[in-house]
Amino acid sequence: MKIFILYAKENWITDILFKEWVENNKELYTNNVNKADIIWILSNYIIGQLPLHIYKQKKVITTIHHITPWKVTQSQIQHFNILNEITDIFHTNQKICKNTLEKYVSKPIKVLPLWHNENIWFKNSSLNLRKKYNLDKNSFIVGSFQRDTEGAGISSGNYLPKKEKGPDIFVKAVVLLKNKYPNLKVLLTGLRRQYIMKELQKNNIEFYYFEMCDFTKLNELYSCIDLYIVGSRVEGGPRAINECSLTKTPLLSTNVGIAELLCYPDSIFDMNDINTILNCKTDAEFNYEKAQKYNIKNYMKEFSKQLFKKI
Repeated sequence: MKIFILYAKENWITDILFKEWVENNKELYTNNVNKADIIWILSNYIIGQLPLHIYKQKKVITTIHHITPWKVTQSQIQHFNILNEITDIFHTNQKICKNTLEKYVSKPIKVLPLWHNENIWFKNSSLNLRKKYNLDKNSFIVGSFQRDTEGAGISSGNYLPKKEKGPDIFVKAVVLLKNKYPNLKVLLTGLRRQYIMKELQKNNIEFYYFEMCDFTKLNELYSCIDLYIVGSRVEGGPRAINECSLTKTPLLSTNVGIAELLCYPDSIFDMNDINTILNCKTDAEFNYEKAQKYNIKNYMKEFSKQLFKKI
C-alpha cells in the first residue's frame, strides 16, 4: 500500500503533519500520485491541483480539520459536494467536527485524533526563562498563542475579532481573573493579535507580545506562564491543547475541539457563561498523562493503521 498526500505548502498545520507523518511512515509514502493506492487529502481546499479523474482512480481519504458553521457559504457547500463525490472516507480529529460535517456529506466519517510531537513540546526545567525573556518574575502570567484577528480590515486599523477563536471570550475571562490575581499580565505570540491587544489596553491589562517565535522559543514561553486560556468557539484542535498538555502548562478551555480528549474535566468552562471559569481547576499532570497516548512514539503507527484500515 502506497499513500500520496495532498497538502498546502503554506507554513500551516498541514505542513507539520505531512512532515511528521512521512518521517515516521517512509514505507507507506510515495510522492508519485500515479503509484499511489490511496490519496490522503490533508488540505481539502487545494483539490484542484489534481485532475478529478485521478481521484476517481484511487481510494481517497479527506481530512476535515474544522468547520465554522456561520462561515459556510453556498460555494463551500458546493465544494463539500465535490469532496463527497471523490472521497471514500472522511476523517476528522474530533466529534464536534464530525457532527457538523454530517450535514454536508454522505460518505462515512472516521473520528481519529491526530498525534503530537513530544520531541518539540516538553516541560523545560530551566529556572531562568522569565529572566531570559524579560518577564516579571512576580506576575501571574496568562498565555494565548493563537491568532485572534480577522485579516480583513487590519491595514485600515479596523481590528475585527476572529469569532471562532473567541478573543472576546479570552478577554472577558482575563478581566474576571484579574480580580483574583491583581498582578495578572498576558503573554501573546503570533501574527494578527491586534484585537486582543486593543481590548487589553481598554481594560488596563498589561501584556507582553512576541510576534514571531520558532518552536524552541514557543516551548520555552509555555514554561514561563502560569495559565493558558483557550476561549475558542470552533477548533480543529487547537494544537495549543496538545502543546499545553505536553509542556505541563496549566490550562483552562472551552469545550471545543479536542478539549474533552485531553483536558481535566474541571478545567473546561462554559463559553456561554464565562463566569464559570472562576469555578474551574487546572490539573497539568492529568493532561500530561492523557497526552502520552498520542505521542509520536506511542501512537503514530496505530494512527496510520486505523486511518487506512478497510479502505
